[in-house]
Amino acid sequence: MTTQTTEPAPLSAGWTYAPAPESAAIADVKDRYLPFVDGAFVEGRGDDFATYNPGTAETLATVSQSTTDDVDTAVAAARRAYDEVWGPMSGAERGRYLFRIARGLAERARELAVLECLDNGKPIRETRDFDVPTAAQHFFYHAGWADKLQHLGLGQAPRPLGVAAQVIPWNFPLLMAAWKIAPALAAGNTVVIKPAETTPLSVLVLAEVMADAGLPPGVVNVVTGAGDIGSALVNHAGVDKVAFTGSTAVGREIQRSLAGTGRRLTLELGGKGANIVFDDAALDQAVEGIVNGIFFNAGQVCCAGSRLLVQEPVAEELLAKLEARAQTLRIGDPLDKNTDVGAINSPTQKAKIDELVGSGADEGAQVWRSSCPVPERGWYVAPTIITGTAGSMRVVREEIFGPVLTVETFRTPDEAVAKANNTPYGLSAGVWTEKGSRAMAMAGALKVGVVWDNTFNRFDPAASFGGYGESGFGREGGRAGMAAYLEDAS
Repeated sequence: MTTQTTEPAPLSAGWTYAPAPESAAIADVKDRYLPFVDGAFVEGRGDDFATYNPGTAETLATVSQSTTDDVDTAVAAARRAYDEVWGPMSGAERGRYLFRIARGLAERARELAVLECLDNGKPIRETRDFDVPTAAQHFFYHAGWADKLQHLGLGQAPRPLGVAAQVIPWNFPLLMAAWKIAPALAAGNTVVIKPAETTPLSVLVLAEVMADAGLPPGVVNVVTGAGDIGSALVNHAGVDKVAFTGSTAVGREIQRSLAGTGRRLTLELGGKGANIVFDDAALDQAVEGIVNGIFFNAGQVCCAGSRLLVQEPVAEELLAKLEARAQTLRIGDPLDKNTDVGAINSPTQKAKIDELVGSGADEGAQVWRSSCPVPERGWYVAPTIITGTAGSMRVVREEIFGPVLTVETFRTPDEAVAKANNTPYGLSAGVWTEKGSRAMAMAGALKVGVVWDNTFNRFDPAASFGGYGESGFGREGGRAGMAAYLEDAS
């Protein structure tokens, strides 16, 4: 008996993935959402506002908006909970609550991943594989610190600050909430948090998880609304600590308003991260890191690697590989598991991206854009690579928050450092080289808070994250992040 084997037929040039959408019904989106104050979902005193699905530009839900009076109520509830319940509670007991919240996030992970995808526009692969699991990890990690505060190096009996006011942006709603709320609670503080007006839903579901975990009323409160509500919260006389993630312009305003008040402040602001590729780097690996750093999540990350600095001998080869890889990326329905590049969060943000790309072309740069089809509905931008740039161009200097990469070349490590540091921002950078000594030297010379070596956009709750210059100050995550919510009582 003989057997005959045949080679599989080659795929045709026009092959594509079959759609693999996740069901939107899993998110169980409500018609209307309410703020969470003093342990209950309550009507805001303001007008309702709509939140939209960026993938379709359709209304997703309406949200009851808080007013300044609601902020007063939330801060009073947080103060009462701090004085009467959460502050006096033992660290071990606080840790048990955080563990319950972490488990609740894990149990509702699929629902939250779909909801975040619908409300934010990022691909389901990212919300499912990164955002939600990492949010749960932050609660697990900080739960472990709750009864070990004396080992942080802040004295034998570090104490909480009191009531923390927290304002988070639209690009990582659930994750940003987790990595602010978890350390605050572990340290013994209570919280009033305001999510971005365009992406409040996952934070309000997080409030459901906290309520289900039995968190005492007032320990965490969620107020909703736009910038005026955020301003009322961070300037409220009843808060002891402010943590803000958002634009540099708003961060400056907060710093000015809090100067001299004695309130503690941490700011995580904009970024214009550089990916620096040397001629000895593994280019295929570098291409994947660059794509991960700027094109996935449509570049809507403060630490996005939006500037590529490549050593001249490999510049042409790397650019060819990068364009070829970008051509394979799939833009489309964020709920589709095959989607690589999701939607832009809002029409305002898309208009800003288009305007900055246009400014680069006007200043003489060459704009290359992927030919992949872009959906007719929703807000999308195809992966874009801009060459022939100079450090003085707006598209090189200004934070773009979109899938747009600028490219410059360098000859020596010193020139790479000079170009990478030629920015008012200082949040993150990536270095691609086979020489460990070179990577360490570059890390020491780059004026940024985070340097990734032969990778990009990797996070861990135990690793501190933060920036310098116009990227803000203070750290979140790790021991340094816990220290931001404590003071030495000795």
